[in-house]
Amino acid sequence: MPIRRFGAHKSLVAYSQTPKLSYGYRKMNVSRSGYRVFSANSSTACIELAKKITERLGVELGKSVVYQGSNSETKVDVKESVRGQDIFIIQTIPRDVNTAIMELLVMAYALKTNCAKNIIGVIPYFPYSKQCKMRKRGSIVCKLLASMLAKAGLTHIITMDLHQKEIQGFFSFPVDNLRASPFLIQYIQEEIPDYRNAVIVARSPSAAKRAQSYAERLRLGLAVMHGEAHHSELDMPDGRQSPPLSRTTPGHTGLELPLMMAKEKPPITVVGDVGGRIAIIVDDIIDDVEDFVATAEILKERGAYKIYIMATHGLLSADAPRLIEDSAIDEVVVTNTVPHEVQKLQCPKIKTVDVSMILAEAIRRTHNGESMAYLFRNIAVDD
Repeated sequence: MPIRRFGAHKSLVAYSQTPKLSYGYRKMNVSRSGYRVFSANSSTACIELAKKITERLGVELGKSVVYQGSNSETKVDVKESVRGQDIFIIQTIPRDVNTAIMELLVMAYALKTNCAKNIIGVIPYFPYSKQCKMRKRGSIVCKLLASMLAKAGLTHIITMDLHQKEIQGFFSFPVDNLRASPFLIQYIQEEIPDYRNAVIVARSPSAAKRAQSYAERLRLGLAVMHGEAHHSELDMPDGRQSPPLSRTTPGHTGLELPLMMAKEKPPITVVGDVGGRIAIIVDDIIDDVEDFVATAEILKERGAYKIYIMATHGLLSADAPRLIEDSAIDEVVVTNTVPHEVQKLQCPKIKTVDVSMILAEAIRRTHNGESMAYLFRNIAVDD
């Protein structure tokens, strides 16, 4: 019987007359594959993504039970031996973020205490990634989460489009930050009619580099939004501007500080021509959509006749589906890094792009010790 080697994998995969996967391989015996893939929660979206990944890899999904006890404590029961294996934990982040984090931590620790060789977290959307900078009297929660994951036993993380690439420096182990842009660009080319008449729009100057990367690969023009429709909460007074006390201590003449001008952003303006064009707004996360809706209205006023939003992570919190449905936005395209099936039922404008292919390939290369450079080909540093 003819055999075929699967990449650099040690085991051999035989052709069979039994029902096959779409790409022609029979599922490998998990005991011989040297690695296993588990789902960190039992939600439909996480199980679906995990099954897509395991089908592409040709392995079976690991047997485990993750559940909440009667006292709401997270419990994990691993149903098979993991000793000496490379274990990949797939965890999507639903609306209950903190429960998802606890599921990941408890499962990682359970695998560590059961003598797994390596524990790799496959976390397509890394939670708390927006809290990666010191804001006033807050804290860098993303750094705290990185430390917790390391303490629980994780030795590697595979994620996608971190909000800030510097987040990788918070970890004491390797982090592979994959990109969704090839899949979103393919969607633009195949699903948007007359995309050659489009212009890529950056919602703010800070997003201009990402938009420029899209524009250069699609050979399209670039427009940048500048200014704010209203003050953000980061600009609200918090006591830092309060004047010093008038009284001074004995023998001290007081401190004369230079006068600092308050920052004020102008109203939103568009730098670039969008008249008679399709406007494609690109970003990494779409959560609260009020700013996107306001941007779409301004682009409509400037002559754009269709407006698309392309984002990697579709959190779509609160009333996002209703706001999108009632807005000038024609379509919102996100990947399946975050569960959003309920939002799709509420708003038919929301479309999904599957990225399980690149996650599966990253898992295969990580286990086999192969280079990840192929997954980053033709991708700019600022993408």
